[in-house]
Amino acid sequence: MISKEIFRKVRQLEIRTKGLVNNLFGGEYHSAFKGRGMVFSEVREYQYGDDIRQIDWNVTARAGDTFIKIFEEEREQTLMLLVDISPSGIFGSKQRKSDLITEMCAVMAFSAIKNGDKVGLILFSDRVEKVVLPKKGRLHVLRLIRELYTTEAEGRGTDLNVPLIFINRLLKRRAIVILASDFVAPDFEKSIKVTNKKHDLIAVTVSDPLEDELPNIGIVNLRDAESGDLLMVDTSSKRVRTTYRARRLERLALRREQFRKLQIDAVDVNTSTSYVQPLMAFFKRRGGRY
Repeated sequence: MISKEIFRKVRQLEIRTKGLVNNLFGGEYHSAFKGRGMVFSEVREYQYGDDIRQIDWNVTARAGDTFIKIFEEEREQTLMLLVDISPSGIFGSKQRKSDLITEMCAVMAFSAIKNGDKVGLILFSDRVEKVVLPKKGRLHVLRLIRELYTTEAEGRGTDLNVPLIFINRLLKRRAIVILASDFVAPDFEKSIKVTNKKHDLIAVTVSDPLEDELPNIGIVNLRDAESGDLLMVDTSSKRVRTTYRARRLERLALRREQFRKLQIDAVDVNTSTSYVQPLMAFFKRRGGRY
């Protein structure tokens, strides 16, 4: 039974994101994710300026007039959302990381169905938590949003190998795969390399400002949201803060270099700012390649 609160949140998110899709992202999505190729549609009489390479000589010979073949883009695709719902997603200084990812996923899903594509969802932690197979339609997208709001992880950590291996086995045809996580996880390079070859993979990394730099607030007990481990940290120590920030920047640089080396498209979003500009910039980059 869906609570009134969840129904209200889903409805509000639909209104907010569909406005963005209609005004900003719908056309950009179409440009960024081309169809699988061109398929034959029909023939029509040759007109001045038509490409003579498209002349259908068999029809032309039978009809006595010149006809050309018309092709159109094979548009329908599948968008799969792979979303990390491990406990670290509840963290956030201005908004929770999980709420930011949910809204971005709603934008992508509504953009997909606006362009005639199917959308599916895989929620994961250190295991696959929920699978919703790809379908079309508004009601299906609303179901995906409800799952994002209501599904609680049974796993405690994050293992990106789990959803990547799963999607490689689940889908036989090439799909658009959005992998959304904070990417705080054990090594996953082999799995993500395979997925990137089989599918059109986009890595969406969500972070929070408090993860980048420790505030100077004295001695605090920090608990890892996923492992539950408790650690006492003296944040008043400049050495501690400097070491923490250096290691954080090193991890971010290594991940970006990994994505660059593997030629994986990446979008970085932060809970302190709007996701609209980074997502729009990504669509513009993709659309400019074609």
